[in-house]
Amino acid sequence: MRAESVAMNDMMLLIEPQIPALRRYARALLRDAAAADDLVQDCLERAIGRWHQRRSDGDARTWLFAILHNLAVSRLRQKTRRGPHLPLEDAEAALPVRPATQEDALRHRDLLRGLGALPEDQRSVLLLVAVEELSYAETAAVLEVPTGTVMSRLSRARHKLMQLMDSPGSAETENTAGRTHLRRIK
Repeated sequence: MRAESVAMNDMMLLIEPQIPALRRYARALLRDAAAADDLVQDCLERAIGRWHQRRSDGDARTWLFAILHNLAVSRLRQKTRRGPHLPLEDAEAALPVRPATQEDALRHRDLLRGLGALPEDQRSVLLLVAVEELSYAETAAVLEVPTGTVMSRLSRARHKLMQLMDSPGSAETENTAGRTHLRRIK
């Protein structure tokens, strides 16, 4: 028992003076004081637990730095695989935010059904002006109608489309008259 106590004292005399240098090296590697302290703690735990595996003629300082370095490399690899660690209270703010696309898809479907429900002359004017971005004069030339007719058809088409988009009911069901009811998603 006495020999064990002497070996423990010798071990502590070799390890303890190295702790400040181990902490500096760990902080330089990890750039995080708390993680560096944890790394040094793990290094010291491993060194004490495996002290019997150390070569007696080897330098304890070099051995300790090798343990610390290997643990740091393992942690950095593990962090790369797992991604960054975030405290729970910060996790929600750090999540990548993407708007939901379901609402857009429903709105797009309802818009297409609304366009299909418009009379052909109104739909043509609306598509040429809103989608193809033709001027009123260009639209009038394409449809061979007066510019005033283009403006009135466009006005009626927009109004009718808004009514169809705002009407209650499901876009998937049609009433008995064959008219599609579209809904607005809020």
